[in-house]
Amino acid sequence: VQLQASGGGLVQTGGSLGLSCAVSGLTFRNYHMGWFRQAPGQERELVAAIRRPSGATYSADSVKGRFTISRDNAKNTVYLQMNALKPEDTAVYYCAASQNVNWLMATGYGYWGQGTLVTVSS
Repeated sequence: VQLQASGGGLVQTGGSLGLSCAVSGLTFRNYHMGWFRQAPGQERELVAAIRRPSGATYSADSVKGRFTISRDNAKNTVYLQMNALKPEDTAVYYCAASQNVNWLMATGYGYWGQGTLVTVSS
């Protein structure tokens, strides 16, 4: 199983970035997908998640209205569109896959990507 995240980089405050996570080695449509982030010295936190099969989404309060998660089951890819970025969004962003009922918790995710760094300059 491989989850390959891409799209991170350096952006100024107020800018936008789009992250992608290409998944292989599992039946993508059967998995809930999540984006997590971890800043230096902080715990990993759930940013956004999308359920299967309904496509229902969750966004953390800190990113609600700014970040949008989506998935393309035909391309085995999950996306995170990030707008109006703030310095506090700086972190390593990870995509993850879950078949667990606890799809809003990191412990519910069994497969993780390698992470992509997002840096927002002030």
